[in-house]
Amino acid sequence: MAESFYLLPETRGILTVAGEDRVAYLQGLISNDVAKLAPERALYATFLTAQGRYLHDFFLSAQGETFYIDCELARREDLRKRLSLYRLRSKVTLADATADWTVALLFGEGALAKLGLAPQEGAAKAFAGGVLFTDPRLARLGARAILPRAGAASALEAAGFAKGDAADYDRRRIAAGVPDGSRDLPVEKAILLENGLDELHAIDWDKGCYLGQELTARTRYRGLVRKRLLPVAIEGPTPESGTPVLFGDKETGELRSVVDGIGLAMIRLEHLEAAEGPGAFTAGAAKLTPRKPDWAKF
Repeated sequence: MAESFYLLPETRGILTVAGEDRVAYLQGLISNDVAKLAPERALYATFLTAQGRYLHDFFLSAQGETFYIDCELARREDLRKRLSLYRLRSKVTLADATADWTVALLFGEGALAKLGLAPQEGAAKAFAGGVLFTDPRLARLGARAILPRAGAASALEAAGFAKGDAADYDRRRIAAGVPDGSRDLPVEKAILLENGLDELHAIDWDKGCYLGQELTARTRYRGLVRKRLLPVAIEGPTPESGTPVLFGDKETGELRSVVDGIGLAMIRLEHLEAAEGPGAFTAGAAKLTPRKPDWAKF
């Protein structure tokens, strides 16, 4: 029985950025260091408001003279328009390539080894006319790929992967404490450090200025993180995403992604420290038990 699986999620879209100014153009806009992007290295990054609030997160990979952006399908046009506002005289072109290219998620026992990928976040290589890379957030999540839409499934099956289940991937992601775009990060509200995105390699602290950098840096250096997104075990009827989370009779945050008795919840750190034993938090009729991810440094 196959231990490694693939998904071709219909929730992901692909934009391309090409042209001789592509590095300098993106460098002033997004949170990671575009100069580090190469055929051998992929990146995870965000695009923020001028006030440092979340707008988009995405994965960047390079093929030849073109950058590929793996982003949310439903919001790809919004991202394209926002990036286009800053193009001005830059020698770059932005295009929607979703019709010709697809995103693949590759996970399960031995997935990275089967693909010949290093277990290092962002390690990338050419594959089946496209590129595949170790998830730049956490290597334990497996790999991602940008592949020509025609023949993607057959190429992955030939590499030893069976078609997987989206809920299975979600369970792995949620258990690891990793947010999934606007499902978990409220647009124009979320702050990167409250959601662990610095520790998930979305930010390069040594690069130059980018949109929203000032608040992001201030949050870090002044220690202004008061709450965190955490995986929670759910005991009882599974509440809907968006249900308020209570600590006693005090609202402390809200539930985000949920699947099969686990979820992600935003919780105030002062209440997390004060909690005694499991079930101190509730959402609807369910009891929640938060857990600090092993990669988190707070």
